[in-house]
Amino acid sequence: MEIVRSHLLSQADPQYRAFTLPLIPNVDPATFIGVRLPVLKKYAKDMDAGTREAFLEELPHRYHEENILHAFALSNIKDYDEFVAKADAFLPYVSNWSVCDTICNKHIAKHKERLIHDVKRWIASNQPYTVRYGIKCLMNYYLGEDFDEDYIRLAQSVHLDDYYVKMMVAWYLATGLAKNYESFVKPLECGVFDGFTHNKAIQKACESYRVSDDHKAYLKTLKR
Repeated sequence: MEIVRSHLLSQADPQYRAFTLPLIPNVDPATFIGVRLPVLKKYAKDMDAGTREAFLEELPHRYHEENILHAFALSNIKDYDEFVAKADAFLPYVSNWSVCDTICNKHIAKHKERLIHDVKRWIASNQPYTVRYGIKCLMNYYLGEDFDEDYIRLAQSVHLDDYYVKMMVAWYLATGLAKNYESFVKPLECGVFDGFTHNKAIQKACESYRVSDDHKAYLKTLKR
């Protein structure tokens, strides 16, 4: 939408653009405006309902910041069915980790029994950032008391040989080691994940203040 695009262009910050571009190497620099995340988050919250609905229906977007704005707007949706429908429409257009990881909807945590079926569907996708988002949901909503060992097998089922997918699986495993250590150390002992994911998970866990020193020392012995 031109009204949204014009507003974003008016908020361009050249210094922020120069700082952020190297962090997202698979974003075409020509599509990067350089709008700071708090500005985008506030705009997503302040948009009137009509503008927001029209914007969410207009895909694909031209600019990276439009996609970030879209992700923030999705994160504000309270109705579960509406969120899933709009997420399904948007995820095929997500092309980098920054946009994918910006989708953080706290409202869907109230629907974990329903959500897990959509998580399984997303993880089975052939779209890298749909899979990454599915794994991210496992990490955000299904650790601690909500954990089930079947969820590790979901992570094992990922078939895409993609750097950003593997990094999310590693992040999930590392977070699992912090919250459900006994369950998550087993697949590392058995070596069920590829070498890159396996070693990255150990690295991330060893960098975490939530993993004990004793556990870190043992994890280092499992490196491949």
